[in-house]
Amino acid sequence: MRRLPLDDPGVADHRSPGRFLWWMARGQWDTLLGGMFFGIVWMCAQAVMPLVIGRAIDEGVATKDIPTLSAYAAVLLGVGLVQAVAGIMRHRFAVTNWLTAAYRVVQLVTRQSVRLGASLPRKVSTGEVAAIGTSDLSHIGQVMDVSARFSGAVVSFVVVAVVLLQTSVTLGLVVLIGVPFVVLLVGPLLSPLQKVSADQRQLMGELSNTAADIVGGLRVLRGIGGEEVFGARYRRQSQDVRHAGVRVARLQSVLDAMQILLPGLFVVAVVWLGARMAVAGEITAGQLVAFYGYAAFLMLPLRTVVEYANKFIRARVSAKRVITVLALDPDNVSLDSPLPMPPAGSELRDVVSGLRIEPGRLTALVSEQPDDTSHLADRLGRMAPPDDLTDGSVTLGGVPLCDLPLADVRSRIVVSDTGTQLFSGPLGEVLDATGRAGRAGTEAAVHTASAEDILEALPEGYEAQVTERGRSLSGGQRQRLTLARVLTLDPEILILVEPTSAVDAHTEARIASRLSAHRAGRTTVVTTTSPLLLDTADEVVFLEEGKVAAIGTHHDLLQSCPGYRRVVVRDVEEEVTS
Repeated sequence: MRRLPLDDPGVADHRSPGRFLWWMARGQWDTLLGGMFFGIVWMCAQAVMPLVIGRAIDEGVATKDIPTLSAYAAVLLGVGLVQAVAGIMRHRFAVTNWLTAAYRVVQLVTRQSVRLGASLPRKVSTGEVAAIGTSDLSHIGQVMDVSARFSGAVVSFVVVAVVLLQTSVTLGLVVLIGVPFVVLLVGPLLSPLQKVSADQRQLMGELSNTAADIVGGLRVLRGIGGEEVFGARYRRQSQDVRHAGVRVARLQSVLDAMQILLPGLFVVAVVWLGARMAVAGEITAGQLVAFYGYAAFLMLPLRTVVEYANKFIRARVSAKRVITVLALDPDNVSLDSPLPMPPAGSELRDVVSGLRIEPGRLTALVSEQPDDTSHLADRLGRMAPPDDLTDGSVTLGGVPLCDLPLADVRSRIVVSDTGTQLFSGPLGEVLDATGRAGRAGTEAAVHTASAEDILEALPEGYEAQVTERGRSLSGGQRQRLTLARVLTLDPEILILVEPTSAVDAHTEARIASRLSAHRAGRTTVVTTTSPLLLDTADEVVFLEEGKVAAIGTHHDLLQSCPGYRRVVVRDVEEEVTS
């Protein structure tokens, strides 16, 4: 499958769904042309069959000319073989076009999701992305699929019209005028169908988002007794989707009925005219049979044209949703002319809170409101929205963080928050994501995260397969493996948000005693209220309302800062009570 550069002009042009579909078609032009070629051969082979049969009747059956009849039978067999081979190849290309288009949509959206990074949840819902990966890619793939038959329908229509004009100008004109007229009769249904399809697509995205929220927070919902409330909300939304689907189906059923009714009436008209001409002696019996064959065949291209219009409308609706996601920009983008990076060991500072992170030390951040320290961690790692950073409030070595190259910031400052997830794959590759730590570095990180017991419980060890989001692991196990993974990166500045919130006290004590030694000489920032971690920190910073209120060691602040003591001691009492 083709890789799609995100800087391609077609990806950047998000103004029109039609132009996006055209760009998608250009990206797989070779397989589309292959499908169109065999689609044309396939339908044209069917189109000439009535001509061969008519000639065989007039020149072979009517005259009792056995050799001529045999020759036409051989020609008919050859045409049938060509049709069979072309039909097989057309279908293969159609499936290839569908799969290629669907895969490319997944590729585009996935790469855009990676590009957006932490900005993705703030800009688009999980349900919307999930709906793109289920229904939208199918609709875009289907329009690429039907293109082969659509091309064959157009060319075969022209072939039949030319043959009829040579035999009878009247019947030829009926075909040339009647077929476009039948297609135009379907036109008024297409615009309402596009509108109701767009409404249904919007509701499906909202329903998927609700389902994702319910699944993600199921344990919390059970704890607070909110299952019934959210279940009722999901039922209401699913009924809205059902009603929207019925509206789509109502128009779709009328369209499908017209695909059969209108071509059927057209066939009746052509056969009636042909029969009158045969009775009048204007055409032969073989020509009448040929006319009937043409009329019956024309139902296929007519239905194909209407089907193409229907699928193109659905593809436009889906393409609009896809390009909405592709048009998004991450909150933090790299500047055209960034400033040079400060040297290693530079001080990280947040002007708004008054926080200064001294290089090479383990600093703990404590606040009564966990959101304050979490938001501060995002600012320190340039993960916060740009409005929080454009004033130069966060600096590294005196240089505003927002003026530095984003790639260099990401390599030197790594933030691991509570929303970090594990990807599926071999455990060794999941932990050593960059491949630079090696087995020794990975084992050291696992030891620091006190995750050896997880490996011992897996028969395959580092080759064990991690399921999606690590669902087969407990919350504490996932948290320890996440900590081990970020430790293998060994960045200059590591910011950990509540890294031990899901582990027991004994495990937390081991992690606390090992983390300082593992990160010796490098800058580490931990947001926590755990006395076990705070006791190992070189410096503890207590925040009140997002501002630095006190600085010192854990023991000093317990004695000199009542607010700090209230926060830390309360958390210990709550843990003991629970």
